[in-house]
Amino acid sequence: MAVTPSTMMPLGTQAPDFKLLNVRSGQPLSLNDGAGAQGTLVIFICNHCPFVHHIEDALIEFAWDYQPRGINVIAISANDADTHPQDSPELMKDRAAAKGYPFPYLYDESQAVARAYDAACTPDLFLFDAQLRCVYRGQFDATRPGGDSPATGADLRHACDALFSGNPIDPEQHPSTGCNIKWKSEA
Repeated sequence: MAVTPSTMMPLGTQAPDFKLLNVRSGQPLSLNDGAGAQGTLVIFICNHCPFVHHIEDALIEFAWDYQPRGINVIAISANDADTHPQDSPELMKDRAAAKGYPFPYLYDESQAVARAYDAACTPDLFLFDAQLRCVYRGQFDATRPGGDSPATGADLRHACDALFSGNPIDPEQHPSTGCNIKWKSEA
């Protein structure tokens, strides 16, 4: 497994728009349809990555805590399902149901959205304010698989709490790390 850091989208960047299949409902979902009144977390994940597995339960808890307060979560998988069939839309739907995802799980088959966000790894997090400007990009928290500490989402929660209070979000943000996105071959 290649450990890859996130590329750290410039703060203030407008969220790239998209409309992708929500594997949970079978219907397309756009960024605007899924955006929260206070903010929107776009997070690139997949079914098989141990870095995603490490934060998955804490991410679900984060969604239960913050979605009622106006920060919606939109999860996207952009992995090539031909080379990584465990990340197929059917198995994404099964995983979302088994884990009880309280957020949409979208499939970026063309990988155009992942490229627009310059996503590099899973998980790769992008927090946008109510005007869909990037205010946080980086790690969920400082924990990693195989470590002694469970995932809490402390870094992301701190950014969201600052967003709610109107306080500045610390621009000193640490990249997420995880498995690289499984890109389709250019051939």
